[in-house]
Amino acid sequence: MACRMGIDVGGTFTDLLLFNETDGRVHLFKTPSTPEDQSIGIVTGIRKLLAETGISPADITSVLHGTTVSTNIVLEQNGAKVGLLVTENFEQVLHMARSQTPGPLAGWMIMIKPDPLADIEFTRGVPERMNARGEVIKPLDEGRAREQIQELLAGGVEAVTISLLHSYANPAHERRLRELVEEFDPNISVSLSSDILPEFREYERTLVTVMNAYVQPKMRNYLKRFEQKLREIDFTPHVNIVRSDGGLMSVQRSSDSPVYTMLSGPAGGVSGAAFVASLAGYPDALGFDMGGTSTDVSVIQGGQPNISRQTSLGYYPIKVPSVDVHSVGAGGGSIAHVPMTGALRVGPESAGAMPGPACYGTGGDSPTVTDANVVLGRLPPSLLGGEMQLDVKAAEEVIAKIARAMGLDLYQAAEGILDIVNENMLGALRLVTVQQGLDPRNFALVAFGGAGPMHGNAIGILAGCYPVIVPPTPGVLSALGFLYSDVKNEFAQTFIRTLDDVEPGQMVDILTSLGGNAADWLREEGIPPEQQKLRHEVDVRYFRQGYEFSIEVEPGQLANGGIEDINRRFGEIHERLYGFRLDAPVEIVNLRAVGTGLVVKMSFPRRERQQADPGQALVEQHPVFFGGNFTEANVYDRNRLMAGNRVSGPAIVTQRDSTTVIHPGHVGEVDEYLNMLIVPEGTRISPQVTHA
Repeated sequence: MACRMGIDVGGTFTDLLLFNETDGRVHLFKTPSTPEDQSIGIVTGIRKLLAETGISPADITSVLHGTTVSTNIVLEQNGAKVGLLVTENFEQVLHMARSQTPGPLAGWMIMIKPDPLADIEFTRGVPERMNARGEVIKPLDEGRAREQIQELLAGGVEAVTISLLHSYANPAHERRLRELVEEFDPNISVSLSSDILPEFREYERTLVTVMNAYVQPKMRNYLKRFEQKLREIDFTPHVNIVRSDGGLMSVQRSSDSPVYTMLSGPAGGVSGAAFVASLAGYPDALGFDMGGTSTDVSVIQGGQPNISRQTSLGYYPIKVPSVDVHSVGAGGGSIAHVPMTGALRVGPESAGAMPGPACYGTGGDSPTVTDANVVLGRLPPSLLGGEMQLDVKAAEEVIAKIARAMGLDLYQAAEGILDIVNENMLGALRLVTVQQGLDPRNFALVAFGGAGPMHGNAIGILAGCYPVIVPPTPGVLSALGFLYSDVKNEFAQTFIRTLDDVEPGQMVDILTSLGGNAADWLREEGIPPEQQKLRHEVDVRYFRQGYEFSIEVEPGQLANGGIEDINRRFGEIHERLYGFRLDAPVEIVNLRAVGTGLVVKMSFPRRERQQADPGQALVEQHPVFFGGNFTEANVYDRNRLMAGNRVSGPAIVTQRDSTTVIHPGHVGEVDEYLNMLIVPEGTRISPQVTHA
């Protein structure tokens, strides 16, 4: 027997999904997260899951782990004390940063600029200089560099970042400085910008490298503890960590470059959503991942998640490849409050895993979105298959605080909380669609996460996104997505030329060399040649424009009209995104090779359609509050629903990892893969792609 396990650690729950490759069965488990040490909750979940399934630890061949450790270190600002070595006279690179301030209106007045992750007190300017072509203008002063390194180590720095001007063109000085640091302390963490991000723009390159050093010691310790705890329960599978772009990397690579795991959890969810949407016949979809602490929204086109070359964490821009996800502080644990203005607010503060919502009975005393759902009857009085009983009275007591402050009755206040949080999440969806020139009505909506299916129908109504697709295992879709992740890495080189000045042969040589580096890396990761895949890209912009985007190219076609094709495709994409194109030179700034190691994907069996009547899954009737009134709603057991069943709203569909709410005037149809597709009553479900 061979099994693979996906593990996703969220702010409230840790999700585990076990896939048996022998019989195709899927086992899932949710357990409360342990923020003080994520590995504790993981091991607790593994023990219970193995005991429940009777599967031996020896049968688990691989573990795919998405973690928020590095993200939390940055957000909580409790990383390592970082020493920074830069080119002389560029010591203020992190303070100068960029001139943008966050919107919307008046954003510049309320912005609290974050402190750099490397203090100026521990920043040193090293006498040296390269030009943009990698030629030495000023040799490295090793004597002065040794003095500066000693000063930093004497000051107690726990990690060192080396980011020199134009090191992307020639990393020789950075590598020599690393050797000098290791002469004084061979055990200290050292991060080179030429390794982490060998591209131009010194601020972004320096920031992402400092961030890598900032989180590296704690991330490295966490991964060691994680592997140690696995060994303590005789659990010795091959472990991979999920990257921010949805790929996989080894534990050793994750220890060396933890900055590439900043968005590993959301990446798994988007990968899972892309798979489910394509399976249902809707390769163009929006991912709607609502958990206990936040909601992540994303765009899937042609069955593939959109990948961004730069994202943000708080106010910090992170120039690493990642799924294009926008997060908003709206989740089941988001706290509702009435400030001095008297206007109801929901989030971004969250009750988290501890103490959690009041209905959890673990000490929470703040009104949350989950409590509002309990009061309105949309959430059953027990979760996790009966393992977690909800305290309805406690939920009513905390929601009553909002009702008194607003002068409303209990149910109006609870419904108001849901209306506010739904609008907040709709705003996030508009940022990834309308702001990018996309009409959300042209997309399906994949609702997942512990709370996503409860709010998915409401978001579909607000955004006009249909069908709303609820996967068979919505609460653990991120963990499922990890099982569809491939081993991945990319290698880039800055190459700034206008298309008129490009020599195709030179581009082909560089892309071929980068592809060779990617292939070598895949071999080191143990990926056989038949499972290796290479893709080449160029980053393109208008001449001296501030932003660029990636276009895939075939190196062998560059000399045969490929340059003209880049120009044409760039104009089309620019017009779609920004509404116009210019009669101006087009410039290439980066060349890139992406190496992918394909893994064996799990597959869902296709079921034969049964009768439309879901009567065999009916559990009870329960009063639920919709539109200002209570109405009797059927409650169904998701595990008993069969392909072809049609569930008419109002209805509640319960399962171990989530609860689905179907609104009045809507119907949920179960497809051949047990996805539930929710559409307005009378609407015909018409997949964009039909599976044979």
